[in-house]
Amino acid sequence: MVLLQHTGIGDLVWHIQYLKLVAQRSHGGRITLVAQPSTLARQLIGGEPWVQAIIDHDHRPRRGEKRRGRHAGLRGMRAMAAELRAGGFDRIILLSGRISRGLIAWLSGIPVRQGYGYRPLQRLFLNQGPYIAAHRGPTPPVYREATAFMIAHGYCSQPIVPRIDLPPHEIAAMRQRLAHLPRPLHAFAIGTSEAHKQWGAANFAALARALLEDGCGVMLCGGPGEAGLAAEIAAGIPPQHRHALEVVTDATVLGSAAALHLADTCIGNDTGMVNVAAAVGCPTFALIGARPPLDHDPARLRSVTAASLAAITVERVLSLLRAEQPPQSS
Repeated sequence: MVLLQHTGIGDLVWHIQYLKLVAQRSHGGRITLVAQPSTLARQLIGGEPWVQAIIDHDHRPRRGEKRRGRHAGLRGMRAMAAELRAGGFDRIILLSGRISRGLIAWLSGIPVRQGYGYRPLQRLFLNQGPYIAAHRGPTPPVYREATAFMIAHGYCSQPIVPRIDLPPHEIAAMRQRLAHLPRPLHAFAIGTSEAHKQWGAANFAALARALLEDGCGVMLCGGPGEAGLAAEIAAGIPPQHRHALEVVTDATVLGSAAALHLADTCIGNDTGMVNVAAAVGCPTFALIGARPPLDHDPARLRSVTAASLAAITVERVLSLLRAEQPPQSS
């Protein structure tokens, strides 16, 4: 069994290939994954043959949910441990350096308990190394620490770039839906879980207008929660160009991933879907601003940095996309 500490879709994407490696060394070639509902693990990988089951760790709901998670606090930790104890697992791997996750593992009574162990207090609850050092570099630690753990335990010898395997029927359905759009097709990942990561409807609308005037197709990608934002962006598009604009906020997570797979480029906020886009093979630009740049997939995911997110201009992004896009078919 594997417990994933982190909360976002992108966090899950960074770990998928490593989870598969753990499954290969597990009974029956399958794992049970403990993950927070906000990762959408059940929707993204629940159907994979190497996934036995997914257990929700309802520890920290997203800010907009305005509720307390049922696994929050000491009482919630005990409840989580009891649920794991009932599963009769013989090993738990904590993709985490948190002390609290070590305590949950210890309370569960699972015989073999592995984790990052870079906090001495976490090591009190673990019983099998090796342990790793905390990531101290200028880039986000999540992927780097997972990689260090996997290498230390012999699952791989070097970093594995995140990738997502898509069901062929999802790709076929989305290819049919998008067939009317001109090429190159640019996907916008418009959603974000935090307001300070949002580039803004006005910027996305201005970028869409310029690309549509170039004769390109534009696709607005997000979940149902982004339907209003997508409508606001679409309202800024002149009627003569709306035939080349597609709004994809009604698809499943795998359907959205298939749409991104079929796009020629993706530009988006620093959120889960830009990580999905790169993981399904789409050249992607993440609007980072002054936040730490992403470095786990330099070939397909590039960070657009600046003194602030607001300092990233439409003109700059447009030039990046124009330079990236393949030639238009005649």
